[in-house]
Amino acid sequence: MQHELNDFLHYLQVERGLSENTLSSYRRDLQKYVQFMTETCQLQGVNQIARVHIMQYLHHLHDLDRSAATVARTLSSIRTFHQFLIRERHADQDASLHIETPKKERKLPKILSMDEVDALLNIPHTDALSARNKAMLEMLYATGLRVTELVTLKVSDLHLTMGFVRCLGKGSKERIIPLGKMAKNSLETYLSTARPTLLRQKKTDALFVNHHGNSLSRQGFWKILKAVAADVGIQKEITPHTLRHSFATHLLENGADLRAVQEMLGHADISTTQVYTHVTKARLKDIYSSYHPRA
Repeated sequence: MQHELNDFLHYLQVERGLSENTLSSYRRDLQKYVQFMTETCQLQGVNQIARVHIMQYLHHLHDLDRSAATVARTLSSIRTFHQFLIRERHADQDASLHIETPKKERKLPKILSMDEVDALLNIPHTDALSARNKAMLEMLYATGLRVTELVTLKVSDLHLTMGFVRCLGKGSKERIIPLGKMAKNSLETYLSTARPTLLRQKKTDALFVNHHGNSLSRQGFWKILKAVAADVGIQKEITPHTLRHSFATHLLENGADLRAVQEMLGHADISTTQVYTHVTKARLKDIYSSYHPRA
């Protein structure tokens, strides 16, 4: 089965041109799936996989307390793999047909309060690294970028005079996002003083670089965010997506149009953006309960 899986991953990379992050997700999901089929189900080849084996694997994930979202994503990977097996004639039938996708739990995204955002963004920039960190955090909150979009930005994507940034999101879809005054000021400071110091004569178009002058990684940014949050006393769990959620929620709370927020976030479907309207309603209820004298 490993041979067919390798063929499938090669197809995703070469013919479909999927990103490395998406490829890693497929590889991780399907490696575990193939291992279960060969070791637990004792199957010799992909043509022996039947619907009952896939159901057995899904029950196995449930026993491991995997979330409905994780199981749904895994099943999607399995379906795409089996469609490939049929198309390439590695299998005679699609064993993944007619298997119901588990319903995802609709959890409201966690966001930061305005006080927490202020604490996070008002960090002093005393050296090159802190100036870079401030610029990154200001930009993330000002634009709602995904962390991958942030760390892959190029200097040429910035248009500070006109006050916007050009971003390539999922599916290589381009979007233009306005930059606020605070983010623009922090970026100008970073570009004029901090970035040249970090580059150390190196040549790169990467906007945000690490202390070696190389492109900053997603993991590198994650560590920076965690450290800054701890330094300013934010107790709650915080991820790069927390700032994206906060960006969208705060815009809607202050009267922004849902379609405009959808466009800035790069959501293909407005129903994805609508979750933030539920957040604003929940927050209004909390405020009412806390402050109305007869609540």
